[in-house]
Amino acid sequence: MKLLRMGAEGSETPCVLDADGKARDVSSVVKDFGPQTLEGVADTLKGLDLAEFPLYEGDQRIGTPISQPKNIYCVGLNYTDHAKESGLPVPEEPILFNKSASTFCGPNAPLYYADHMTKLDWEVELGIVIGKTAFGVAPEDALDYVAGVTVVNDVSERSWQIDRGGQWMKGKSFPNFCPTGPWLVTLDELEVQNLDMWLDVNGERMQTGTTSTMIFDVKTIVSYMSSFMKLEEGDLICTGTPPGVGMGMNPPKYLKVGDTVELGIENLGSQKQTVESL
Repeated sequence: MKLLRMGAEGSETPCVLDADGKARDVSSVVKDFGPQTLEGVADTLKGLDLAEFPLYEGDQRIGTPISQPKNIYCVGLNYTDHAKESGLPVPEEPILFNKSASTFCGPNAPLYYADHMTKLDWEVELGIVIGKTAFGVAPEDALDYVAGVTVVNDVSERSWQIDRGGQWMKGKSFPNFCPTGPWLVTLDELEVQNLDMWLDVNGERMQTGTTSTMIFDVKTIVSYMSSFMKLEEGDLICTGTPPGVGMGMNPPKYLKVGDTVELGIENLGSQKQTVESL
């Protein structure tokens, strides 16, 4: 199933795309998609005749595919070629860090450019959404704890991430640094480790990749993380990016006000953002 939330920010309606790609309003059977509502939602919707649900006809804005998560986690350097372009060794274990939950925004929200930014960068990533509490989960069981996957742009300010010392979090946590969506797609719809990925800046292809080259796959990430922490319903995990980020170019290339970023993942839809002066 392809789940999405449509409408004005803060009052989105839960919808499911039907076979014709039209959004059906399922709010009569599902309150929302997100923390406290995701567990069991697939079972609730499974087998329903979507034709019996009304077409969504409200505000056509596509919001985040889930409501506000408590936690946003990230896996760094999870593609061999990206580690190489970053000049860093391929990790032997997943590199974990956080993005502030306040980065979370819709797939087509603007990217904000502040006066003290100098190296604003892009990263197309597969996002995992946790469907129920996962703690001490074995790899072979890990996918049972995943509600679905989505597209994420793990936006980064490299000067804060790299040049200012400490951990990566401050370079990853500015408002709107985590555009997410348009859809949350359940795993029965796709082969999660065989999805093409792409990202364009001003119409020029910057990133091309596939989830088949992830160093640590989805089940490994969920199992690994659950050995150190309790993953909660609605948590979002950004799983790393293929090569082609601005920092890795020679010379480096970064976003400026007015630039447009478009990105997508096979079967998960696409996003589009414009950089705006804050």
